[in-house]
Amino acid sequence: MRKKHLKQYRYIGSPEIKDSVANYPIGTRITSQEDLKTWLDNNKESSEYIVCTFIIDLEGYLRIANRHSEHVACSGGESVMSAGEIFFSLDRNQYQVVEISNQSTGFCPEPESWIWVSQALERIPLIHPGNFTNSFIFRRCIKCNLLNIVKNDSYICADCNAGLPLVWNCELTLLEIAEPAFERVWNNSEDAEYDKL
Repeated sequence: MRKKHLKQYRYIGSPEIKDSVANYPIGTRITSQEDLKTWLDNNKESSEYIVCTFIIDLEGYLRIANRHSEHVACSGGESVMSAGEIFFSLDRNQYQVVEISNQSTGFCPEPESWIWVSQALERIPLIHPGNFTNSFIFRRCIKCNLLNIVKNDSYICADCNAGLPLVWNCELTLLEIAEPAFERVWNNSEDAEYDKL
């Protein structure tokens, strides 16, 4: 029997970002197709797909917000079971999930958090891909404190070239580091900076 993933993820991104969105509305809880339709009708996009920020709250429900919203705003500052981006499309008058990822550098959920996402989607219910279509692995460097996105199984810090832990450690902070690297999240394969925390 597959062991259930029980980890909760607290916000570990920039404190300044968290403070700046403290008064923003929490993400809308989606418990049915009707809930989703109402939200999407009020937040239509011109593209084929509708992209949203999402979190799975501590009660196991899907919450969504505008794609430009911070995950910490969507969660109301609370811990989450998972978080990322979700793409909806309309097929035969029913919405379905066509793409979904765990891309949230504010919470850094593990790929294993999918179990909570799938349960939330099936509760609505929504057709979905069966797993994250784009899965991210996050690790914090224990030498320089940089939050890394691991690519191509290269567990090497993009900043100082130190080896990265094989187990999730993103909640760790090095208090002795004078300038924590909250704002710098590097893609090891492309040496590119992600701007969404």
